[in-house]
Amino acid sequence: MARAADFSLTRTDSGLEVLCTGDWTAVRMGEANARLAAAVEGACDVTLDLRQIGRCDTSGAYSLLKAATGAGQGIHFIAEPEVERLLELVDRAVKTEPTPHIPHRSFVDLFDRIGHGVVNLGVDVFETMVFIGHLLVAVGRAIAHPKRVRWAACFALSERAGLDAIPIVSVTTFFIGAVVGLLGANMLTTFGAQVYVVELIGVAVLREFNVLITALLLAGRSASSFAAEIGAMKMNQEIDAMKVLGIDPFDALVFPRFFALFITIPLLTFAATIAGLAGGLVIAWTQLRLGPVFFFQQLLDNVGPTHFWVGMSKAPVLAVIIAGIGCRQGMEVGGDVESLGRRVTASVVHAIFATILIDAVFAVIYMKLNI
Repeated sequence: MARAADFSLTRTDSGLEVLCTGDWTAVRMGEANARLAAAVEGACDVTLDLRQIGRCDTSGAYSLLKAATGAGQGIHFIAEPEVERLLELVDRAVKTEPTPHIPHRSFVDLFDRIGHGVVNLGVDVFETMVFIGHLLVAVGRAIAHPKRVRWAACFALSERAGLDAIPIVSVTTFFIGAVVGLLGANMLTTFGAQVYVVELIGVAVLREFNVLITALLLAGRSASSFAAEIGAMKMNQEIDAMKVLGIDPFDALVFPRFFALFITIPLLTFAATIAGLAGGLVIAWTQLRLGPVFFFQQLLDNVGPTHFWVGMSKAPVLAVIIAGIGCRQGMEVGGDVESLGRRVTASVVHAIFATILIDAVFAVIYMKLNI
């Protein structure tokens, strides 16, 4: 039964003894803490007997410690183990130094952040090189010992991470081809050169938009999936368990995802090419009255297969980049959910940025080669 906090004083030859009773809690303490502090103020050799206390919370413990602090020398506590631990906990919290206030210095803070950013960039580059080296070792082992590869996981991931994206890739590139055809029709009709819409659609779709749209969609779809899956396993210490069992996580987790995108992005790029040309054909047929026979004949005569192979040549490189970024960010996840979310976001952002950058590099190279 709850009782109000109270105490009694007894003077002995050894000093002042204080017997505390009742519940020393924020609700039941009342003014007992103030009376206790006034009673023992300046007294020496005070013994606080807390064994008759019913309940005690942090408020009660703080009041008892504060009363003991106002007394003189020789303060002793007699209490049950639970109350002793609570008193120690509150005493450490009271004596903890407050967090120092660090004044903000704009220029110093700016250079400090720049310095940390440069250091983090160097560490990130180094860890990337380590990841690439480990991945190359895993690929070499797979080539040397193909029977040890988990082919079931490879093809399952190929279907889930790649082939299941055919609808979204096809629909997106269909409308991209239609938009390119519509813009070309509006602009070229002004100059009476609407027949060149076919060349515009063919070059744009075969050379750039097929592989670029495919890579961007998979950067948001598959790279984030890889980072989330591997990161969740890292949080649950499943990757550590693999290492204990002698299984290399790169063989079991990274290589199947690398293989899945390496073989599916070219297939998705081909599907995107067909869908993009179909979108352009619809616009050329409906808006300019250029039939399918004329459309494909113009593609064969004026565009040719070179642009198709230029676009397809980018697909394996972008597959390696997207799979590598997604898996690496997943392997860098820490033990908290915040780290998982940060790494998944970084995987999407880095994959999209790398896709656009690599595409620009290819464009410059092929321009210099006059291809």
